[in-house]
Amino acid sequence: MSKHKDSNTLWGGRFAEPTDQFVQRFTASVQFDQRMAQDDIQGSRAHADMLCAVGVLTEDERTQIQGGLDRVLTEIEDGQFQWSIEREDVHMNIEARLTELIGNTGKKLHTGRSRNDQVATDIRLHLRAAIDVIGLELTRLQRGTIELAANHCDTIMPGFTHLQTAQPVVFGHHLLAWNEMLERDYGRLIDCRARLNQSPLGAAALAGTTYPIDREMTAHALGFDRPTVNSLDSVSDRDFAIEFCSFAALLMTHLSRMSEELVLWTSAQFNFIALPDRFCTGSSIMPQKKNPDVPELVRGKVGRVNGHLVSLLTLMKSQPLAYNKDNQEDKEPIFDTIDTVLGSLRAFADMIPAVVPRKEQMREAARRGFSTATDLADYLVRKGLPFRDAHEVVGMAVGHGVETDTDLADMSLATLQQFSADIEADVFDVLTLEGSVAARDHLGGTAPRQVRAAAKTALQRLEERTP
Repeated sequence: MSKHKDSNTLWGGRFAEPTDQFVQRFTASVQFDQRMAQDDIQGSRAHADMLCAVGVLTEDERTQIQGGLDRVLTEIEDGQFQWSIEREDVHMNIEARLTELIGNTGKKLHTGRSRNDQVATDIRLHLRAAIDVIGLELTRLQRGTIELAANHCDTIMPGFTHLQTAQPVVFGHHLLAWNEMLERDYGRLIDCRARLNQSPLGAAALAGTTYPIDREMTAHALGFDRPTVNSLDSVSDRDFAIEFCSFAALLMTHLSRMSEELVLWTSAQFNFIALPDRFCTGSSIMPQKKNPDVPELVRGKVGRVNGHLVSLLTLMKSQPLAYNKDNQEDKEPIFDTIDTVLGSLRAFADMIPAVVPRKEQMREAARRGFSTATDLADYLVRKGLPFRDAHEVVGMAVGHGVETDTDLADMSLATLQQFSADIEADVFDVLTLEGSVAARDHLGGTAPRQVRAAAKTALQRLEERTP
């Protein structure tokens, strides 16, 4: 019986008719997974070396394959490689071109492996490399944030709760709060990399292979800590991708919160900071406008990253073991998450060191809103008044200030003594902004001395990271 010649000669032998052209386009992934071409070739090199070491390939065959892969990689890097939808994905495109270049020896490369363990390996290699670059950019952002904080340990601004003036803090303390969020993000990124760094190569389709492969050898060659230990899980696991997107969603949430504050602070109503023109745009109709587009855009991009996390969780929630075609849908969310996170970090790492605080406007804002009210209550407690009674006394003083448009620090001693006889002349030592921040002189407090120490410690943590 005659058989058709399917356009996909790498697996078409069992089929009696060619794949429908629409189905071929619909199921192909080469349009986006060609991004992993270098990772695929890296995995193939390690696999070929291992096959030679265990006697499946001869030394001459290994040399031919490695030379052919060199040529394929050069074509890809030079933009000369002809990607084909008929060959479905990055793996079959590279294998087919390798076979065109070196003949039947190219067909031996796939011995002892499947596209299932091949793609699982490629994704891990690609994501691991991305994590390393993201880690560097995150560290660069943290360094810029900490150094800016170290330069503003005495710059007073209002601290907020409910976006209402609460207590005075120093600008450096606020920036170091940002850094704490980023520090946790870095820890999650490193944890994700550690769990990702296991090699699924050798799991084959789902059950392993009958060839005498050496999975420890390929794992070591590819820089993995160890091989994965269960072939079924190896080809179907995408936990590492979900964990990366979870990290990314939290990081982008933190960048979004930072963005919101930058947007507020650059507004005419706050006027706390200035951003250089290179990070802003204007209006086509309002000549006076200087819009903080970089933080606004980063604030918006968190939505797409959150969407990718939900997409991957939903993708995996009902899949039986082992590999299923559904998993083709994992790559685009991963790739876009990488690009979005990296772009956002690079923008922020460039922008944050260039932020210019408007010290006088910050100080004036801290002076308004009765920000030292808690200091007055603490003063009365030290005089022997129970805190709840002190709270009530200060509340009445603030009420008077609201009626007369007078801050506590601007009231006369006689006026303050109307609310409590325990108030004496030394009260003005705690009602000043400098006195308020300096009084919080403990670990984690906003006293300038503590902020300087915290900035120094934070920089030391960065220096201890492994490059």
